[in-house]
Amino acid sequence: MFKLKSFWQNGRSLLVRRQSSILSAALVIALTYGVSMVLGIIRERLIVARFYSCCKQQVDVYYAAFRLPDMIFQLVVIGALSAAFIPVFSERQSKDRQDANHLASSLINLLLGFFLILSVIIFIAAKPFSSLITGNFSPEQIELMAKMTRVMLLAQIFFLISNFFSAISQSNQRFLLPSISPIVYNLGIILSVYFFSSTLGIWSATIGVLVGAFFHLLIQVPLVAGLGYRYSFVFDLNHGGVKKVVKLMLPRTLSLAAGQIEATVSLFLATSLSAGSLTIYYLAQKLSDLPVRLLGTSIGQAALPLLSLQIAENKTEEFKKTLAQSLNQILFFALPMTAIFLVLRVQIVRFAYGAKSFPWVATIITGRTLAAIAFSIFSQSASQLLVRGYYALHDTKTPFFISFLSVGVNILLSLLLVFGFNLEIFGLALAFSASSFIHFVFLLFIFNARKMNFLNKADLVVWAKMTFSAIVAAFSSWGSMKFLDAFVFETTRALPLLVLTIISGSLGLLSYFLIVAFFELEELKIIFGIRRKLSQWRKSLVPVKEIIEPHTDSIPKV
Repeated sequence: MFKLKSFWQNGRSLLVRRQSSILSAALVIALTYGVSMVLGIIRERLIVARFYSCCKQQVDVYYAAFRLPDMIFQLVVIGALSAAFIPVFSERQSKDRQDANHLASSLINLLLGFFLILSVIIFIAAKPFSSLITGNFSPEQIELMAKMTRVMLLAQIFFLISNFFSAISQSNQRFLLPSISPIVYNLGIILSVYFFSSTLGIWSATIGVLVGAFFHLLIQVPLVAGLGYRYSFVFDLNHGGVKKVVKLMLPRTLSLAAGQIEATVSLFLATSLSAGSLTIYYLAQKLSDLPVRLLGTSIGQAALPLLSLQIAENKTEEFKKTLAQSLNQILFFALPMTAIFLVLRVQIVRFAYGAKSFPWVATIITGRTLAAIAFSIFSQSASQLLVRGYYALHDTKTPFFISFLSVGVNILLSLLLVFGFNLEIFGLALAFSASSFIHFVFLLFIFNARKMNFLNKADLVVWAKMTFSAIVAAFSSWGSMKFLDAFVFETTRALPLLVLTIISGSLGLLSYFLIVAFFELEELKIIFGIRRKLSQWRKSLVPVKEIIEPHTDSIPKV
């Protein structure tokens, strides 16, 4: 039995341990993302249970209030972090840790200053901006949205600093603690809604966003300090690394701007429909995001530092091998998840959001919307990696032009399907999936044809076998679901519904793995690798030699 002191020391070592491979890093990110996403579902279920039946208009406002703060955050911060900061910071840190810290502080200060200027503008003009980007919101809804937007702007400041800390940790291949921070964020909202919804109403969720964002930042401070980073108040715009990051981030920011236009148009269209439509669209997207973040985001984030390092060291063949293997791994899991979500859409929605205050009609509409979005699970997941492949090559322009194209397709299809064919939210979801697939195809084709030929015919054959296996999984899951629903379980209750969903989904996945085993696909070895790592979880609590401590000779003074 572990002594308390030993358990604490070993637990601390686990939190700051370096993940040395893409699989181990992706597994850490996926597991923590999984917990965070489950908490996210619980968060949305709680909000739906407390507010949907009585105040669906206010719930729509709550989700709409994220749009403006999230827009400027994506444009100012994510453009730098996703495309430029990690590759440049990793390159600088390998040569001079102090110079890398100087770079990080300069960028934090530069982007924070720019963000504050935009935030002041949004804060002052929140009401007219809210009116501009929504469809049929009433004056009362616009007023409430403006107030909530102002509170959420403050939360984004915490996120700005926190995401830089996450990027510093990931550059050093530490993924566990940064991946825990979203869990803390979700807990902040859940606890706020649970304890204060009766007194604060929908404002309890908004206050929870602010509290969660603060702890999202706070939890990362010890690790970043342990890695040797020391903040300094500098604005070194002439620093070579700063110039390089700014140069690389501009096309990525434009690419994100295209995505933000897409999201804003979707918000306008959803709020132009009946009350609750925006909430239903958001809830469906939240469910489809679960496999995308578990697969695409986790493997993409884990691969970027290694891909950047391989390019920096001119290891082109290793880069191509890493990218191809990572892409195959993503599709290996994403294709069956697409099939399972498509078949079990209503069951998943009922279990996730099936509170008494969430009516059956809303469940059916959300299920249909989820089915349409589910077609994009594999393409979204794969695009997460391919975009990072471009970034590792310091190419942010190509993803921008491809994003601009896919956004244009999305907007045109959305207008056609929502208003031309009167498909409402279902049409909005179909347009999203179609544009996501086009985005993936162009990213893949241009990278392989113009950048680096990392795929061959054998990979295409593997993808075809995976797709066939996923189709078999869909029929297997559908057949078992129909049989169990008709003859075994009374699915009007939560527990039988959960058991049916688990059994049908498991049978679908089992049939998928049996078919790919018959095809003898190499990717099946991933399952055994994950099982082996999970079976060795106790070793994570055994002291390790590598404990992160600051290198005092390379820490700049504050």
